[in-house]
Amino acid sequence: MFSLSRKDFTLLAVFSVIVMTMPIWLQPLGAAYPGLMQKFVIYAIFAIGFNILFGLTGYLSFGHAAFLGVGSYTAVWSFKLLSMDMIPALFFAVVFAGIFALFIGFFSLRRSGIYFSILTLAFAQMSYSLAYSVLTPITNGETGLLIARDDPRAIDTMLGVGQSASGMPMPSLIGIELGGYGGFYICALVLIACFFLSQKIFASPFGMALRGIKSNPTRMIYTGFNTKPYMLTAFVISGMFAGLAGGLLAVTDPIAGAERMQWTESGNLVLMTILGGVGTLLGPVIGAWVIKYCENIFSAINTQMLNGFFEFLPDGVQSVAVTVMSKFVGEGWHLTLGLVFVLIVVFLPGGLVEGAEKLRHRFRRRSAAYDLAADAQEKRT
Repeated sequence: MFSLSRKDFTLLAVFSVIVMTMPIWLQPLGAAYPGLMQKFVIYAIFAIGFNILFGLTGYLSFGHAAFLGVGSYTAVWSFKLLSMDMIPALFFAVVFAGIFALFIGFFSLRRSGIYFSILTLAFAQMSYSLAYSVLTPITNGETGLLIARDDPRAIDTMLGVGQSASGMPMPSLIGIELGGYGGFYICALVLIACFFLSQKIFASPFGMALRGIKSNPTRMIYTGFNTKPYMLTAFVISGMFAGLAGGLLAVTDPIAGAERMQWTESGNLVLMTILGGVGTLLGPVIGAWVIKYCENIFSAINTQMLNGFFEFLPDGVQSVAVTVMSKFVGEGWHLTLGLVFVLIVVFLPGGLVEGAEKLRHRFRRRSAAYDLAADAQEKRT
């Protein structure tokens, strides 16, 4: 059950080392902050789950942010009603997101192609609107759902778990408060577990059936293969991954707001997957890291920082350089992201992972050609 092929085990080991050493290799990039690294890890989980649906089946959902929001709201309610421990919060976040995905998938999967995408978008926007209006007693509307010192927390009260004398209670793991690098490493372990699970799904007969549906659904149906349960299962699993990511967002920052259910969050998720490489194991993770890096680093660059960076230039040239570059950073960081996305789609339609594979094959061919030339030269001499 837990066994992997040698190739997959090597990939998992390398991936685990990369994730656990993020505080080291992100330091030169200016991104070795616990809060930012937690976002890198959580949105990587979000993208891995989405890739199980989009990458394996080809069904493009524009409404996955709804499951992210459901996971966040469920986790915060768990903190308020049951316990500040993260385990029940994540458990209920995954379960409720899965149930919600089952409901939406049951109706959305009656259609395919663009009609499926529009249906998921419609359900997500309805969820977003309901969170702001009708469901205000549950979601607390625009203010967002927050924890409070006087929340009942039945399990904590029953076990006699106290809270700090001052300040708000914080999420914990078996009594250990999560914060800083400790919170990051907990999220990192969850990401590694999710990556392992995605490897098992990709290599399983279930994953191969999903690839067959993506390749030629009509042929699968003609061979007597009932595709609907497989599609619905993939949709629910993907939604549960999104709920887990939403729950972790609430663990790292115990607040849930309807903005996590906006269509822009679903759009960013699609960009992450396409940017890294649809249908690949590492692609969505890389895409999530690139976009979150751009969002948090490029958006923080201001004119003063640009002036310092271009101070080696003559005054007139410096002014022009700062004026031009200021359009691509700060509030204009989306322009940089858009240009990167266009370049990737035009020149590397398979994403960054495909680009890395092309470079590897090119170097391998050059190395082989060099060896052949050396052998020929040695034979002549």
